[in-house]
Amino acid sequence: MIKNKVVVITGASSGFGRSTALLLAQNGAKLVLGARRENRLQELVSEITVAGGEAVYAVTDVTKQENVEALSQTALAHFGRIDVWINNAGIMPQGLFMDNDVAEWEAAIDLNIKGVLYGISASLPQMAKQQSGHIINLASVAGVMAHAGTGVYSATKWAVRAISEALREETAQMDGDIRVTILSPGAFNTELVNSVHNDKFQAGVEDFYAKVGITADRVATTIKQAIDLPDDTSWNEVIIRPTKQVL
Repeated sequence: MIKNKVVVITGASSGFGRSTALLLAQNGAKLVLGARRENRLQELVSEITVAGGEAVYAVTDVTKQENVEALSQTALAHFGRIDVWINNAGIMPQGLFMDNDVAEWEAAIDLNIKGVLYGISASLPQMAKQQSGHIINLASVAGVMAHAGTGVYSATKWAVRAISEALREETAQMDGDIRVTILSPGAFNTELVNSVHNDKFQAGVEDFYAKVGITADRVATTIKQAIDLPDDTSWNEVIIRPTKQVL
């Protein structure tokens, strides 16, 4: 059951994070929200509390470990535990290797890989102490296939899947029930498309998402379903696409 679970979400100011926060709040979860845009976080917390829910926030840049640790401490200070940690923050760089955009490669690694590792570091010790918890890592369909122009993005999401599977094996051998879920979405309409800065790919990506993409709340519903399972049962990996998406 979701009611009264303490759920931490990174990248909570828009897209999957925002939709998930609203849905879980409606079902009685206590939300701890992290993102870089404080005004968006304030608006989301206000929306949740006005509707009768509970939510707090901490401005969080997941590329900075101290920020992620502070988000964890915010959860513990307000609610005393962490039941679910959702590593959602990410970017979607597109570009050929010949473009040699090293700065964008490094940004993707820092956000998509290190951000997930920092989230695990900030939440797993508390879950081990509680002997319960659930870590949900957002990967991508790009983490199960790669194409020219998606190499770096695909590599970061493959890494998320590898990290998550190793974590699943580790937590399966720990005391209690600590669950791990990999969620790999396809083309859902979020601000992730805005992180494509390469002129050769931007228009094509926007057109593709406009044609097949659907709203982020579909992914939020899937996250809710994963959390709703009994603690002794896990959805280990879910790929979710719009029905009309081919790739």
